Order: sequence, then C-alpha cells, then structure tokens
Amino acid sequence: MVKITDVERGSIADRLGILPGHTLVSINGNEINDVLDYRFYLTERNITLDLLSDEGRYTCKTRKGEYDDIGLGFETPLMDKKHSCKNGCIFCFIDQNPKGMRETIYFKDDDERLSFLHGNYVTLTNLKDSDIDRIIKMRISPVNISVHTTDPILRVKMMNNRFAGQSLDYLKRFAENNIKMNCQIVLCK
Repeated sequence: MVKITDVERGSIADRLGILPGHTLVSINGNEINDVLDYRFYLTERNITLDLLSDEGRYTCKTRKGEYDDIGLGFETPLMDKKHSCKNGCIFCFIDQNPKGMRETIYFKDDDERLSFLHGNYVTLTNLKDSDIDRIIKMRISPVNISVHTTDPILRVKMMNNRFAGQSLDYLKRFAENNIKMNCQIVLCK
C-alpha cells in the first residue's frame, strides 16, 4: 500500500475521482509496495485499482493503453524508503569518507530497485527468496551485483555478515532464469 500525494489534472486518475491522500492498495489484485510493483502491474490495458480513502475501501476500473500512465504521484520516486546496506565490509568506501560532508554521502545503498533503475550495485544480502522470485517474475534485468568473492566463508568475513555466503545462491537462480548480471569484485591486499 502506498499513499498518493498528487493526482495530475485531467489524467485517468483524476477522471476516476482519485484524490491526494488516498492509498493505492493493489492493481488487478496485485499488492503495490513500491515503484516496481506499480509500473509492472500498470502495463495491463484493463486495470482495477483497489484504494483506501477516509470513507473506506473502494475500487476503480478503467481501460488504457499498455504503457499509459494514469497520473498518480507519490511521496518518493521509489514509493518507499531506500534499502540501506546492513553489511560491515572491511573495504567499505562509505566508511572511508572523511567526516563533515553532506549526509547523503554517508548513506550505504543496497537497494535492488536502484540497481535496476539507476545502475547501482547491490550485495544481495538484504534480499529474501520472495525478493528474488519478484525479480525473476518481473524479468528485472540486469542486476548489478557486488560479489567480492565466490568463497562463501570469505564473503562472510569480508562483509562482516553471517548471511553473505548464502546470498551467493541467488546468482545461480538468476542465471537459471536468464536474468542478466553485471558483477564486480573488490581486490583487497
């Protein structure tokens, strides 16, 4: 569910009576949690929007072009908060930044959505099987991955994350499902 902050005047959403402050729950029965869900499920020509307002839950149906936008705006471009890195990598360049810089310089991004949308690299350690299933279902490709090492024990040590070795299994699942991967390693001496 995502809160709608803007409705473009004259748009499909405007004609349907959707208002800022309403909440988008689902499109065609598919729960909407972020921009990837929204854009993926909005490509249908016939859509049913499930929404919440102060008066309760309601449904809107419309027909549109396959890639036509319906005119909704949201608080952030991701329609959700960015996912930050939970690793404690021994080589983290963010940790090596000097003090006193702007706050955004210190944000440790590890968001698979930003990997697809902006080319950021992710470690896959924030993801669950359901996230991998979604990437495969939506054909989100390429995924930019910071592998660092394919030795699970060394990966756990380098990333200071006891689950870092397990996430290497996701590489095999991506390959089996023809998801393109751009991988990088970090050379440490």
